Amino acid sequence: MFNFDFYNPTQILFGQGQIAAITALIPPHARVLMTYGGGSIKQNGVYDEVKAALAGHTMIEFAGIEPNPSYETLMQAVALVKSERIDFLLAVGGGSVVDGTKFIAAAALHEGEAWDILAKGGKIVEAALPFGTVLTLPATGSEMNGSAVITRKATQEKRSFMSRKVYPKFSVLDPSKTFTLPLRQVGNGVVDAFAHVMEQYLTYPVNASVQDRFAEGILLTLIEEGPKALSHPDDYDVRANVMWSATLALNGLIGVGVPQDWSTHAIGHELTALYELDHAQTLAIILPSMLRVRKQAKRAKLLQYAARVWGLDGGDEDGRIEAAIARTEFFFRHMGVKTRLADYGLNHASVDAVVSALEAHGMTALGEQREITPAISRKVLELSL
Repeated sequence: MFNFDFYNPTQILFGQGQIAAITALIPPHARVLMTYGGGSIKQNGVYDEVKAALAGHTMIEFAGIEPNPSYETLMQAVALVKSERIDFLLAVGGGSVVDGTKFIAAAALHEGEAWDILAKGGKIVEAALPFGTVLTLPATGSEMNGSAVITRKATQEKRSFMSRKVYPKFSVLDPSKTFTLPLRQVGNGVVDAFAHVMEQYLTYPVNASVQDRFAEGILLTLIEEGPKALSHPDDYDVRANVMWSATLALNGLIGVGVPQDWSTHAIGHELTALYELDHAQTLAIILPSMLRVRKQAKRAKLLQYAARVWGLDGGDEDGRIEAAIARTEFFFRHMGVKTRLADYGLNHASVDAVVSALEAHGMTALGEQREITPAISRKVLELSL
C-alpha cells in the first residue's frame, strides 16, 4: 500500500427531513447565494424546504447552472457574489450544480484570471467561500470531495480542478428527494458511480485489502440496487443505498494508498465537450473498451474483479476476464445507458476529433502507469465504435 494523506472535513446529514437542519449550520448573519439548475427543485419540494430553512437569512438566488456546468455561466454567478457581498454559498441540485458552486467559491476570491484555476488544476487556489450542498441526484460524489469539472463552451474544453479549499462544509443527502428523478438520470448516476470505483480499484495490486473490499462492496451494491432503482423508483431503502454508494465512490476513502487510472474519464470528458454526450454515457462507452485494450496491464485486478464481483472463478483466465467485461457492459445497458459510439451517431471522424483534442490538451500519457498514448486512446475509441 502506498503512503497517503487522507482528509475529508465534510459533514453529512443523511435521511428524510434533514434539509431543516441546515438552519443551524449557516452563520446567522451570512449573506447566502443559493445556486441551482433548472426547475426540478421547485417541482419536488426541495426549493420550498430550503427557503423555509433559510427564512432567517438574507438569501439571493442564482439559477441556470447546466448539466455540464459552463465557465461562462459560472462567471456570471461570480460577478453576482461580488456585487451582492455574498459570504456563503448553498448548492441545491446534482453534481453539476455542486461542481459549479465549487468553482464559484474559488473564483470569487481569486485575484487574476479565473480560468487559471482550471488550467492549473486547482493548484493556485488559496482561499474559497464556504458552502454547503443539498443533493438531489446521486452520481458524482461531489458532495463529499474537493474536486470539480467545468466546461468552457467557447473553446470546447472540459477541465477539472482539485483543492482542499473547496470541500463542502456540509451536505444533505435525503434519498426521498430522488424519487421523482427521470429514469435516464437514475441510470446515469449508477453508471457514473460504478465507473468512479473502477478508476480507483481496477489498476494493479498493491496489497491494499481494505480499499479493495470497500470498492468491491460498493460495486456489488450498485449491481444489486441499481436495477431496483429503475423498477421501484419510490423504494426508500433502495434509493438510500444507491445514494450512499455514489458518495462513497468518490469521497477519497477507496482511493487512498492505491494507484488510480482516470483515463476513461479523460477521454470521456473530450466526448462530452465535443458532442454533448452525458458524462455517464461517455464512461459506459469507453470503460469496457479500455479494459479490453489494457487487459494485460490490468490482468491481476481483472481476475480479482471477475471472481469477487461477478463470481467467475473457474475456467480459462482470458475467458473469465472477457466474461467480466461483458457483464460490466451488460450492466450498463441494463441501467439504460448504451455502450457504443455508434449508438450516439458517432463514427471514425469522431474518433479523429477526440484524439486531436486529447493531444491539444496534453492528455498524452494517461492511466495508472502513464502508458496510454494518443495511439492507445485511438485504439480504445475505435474498439468502442
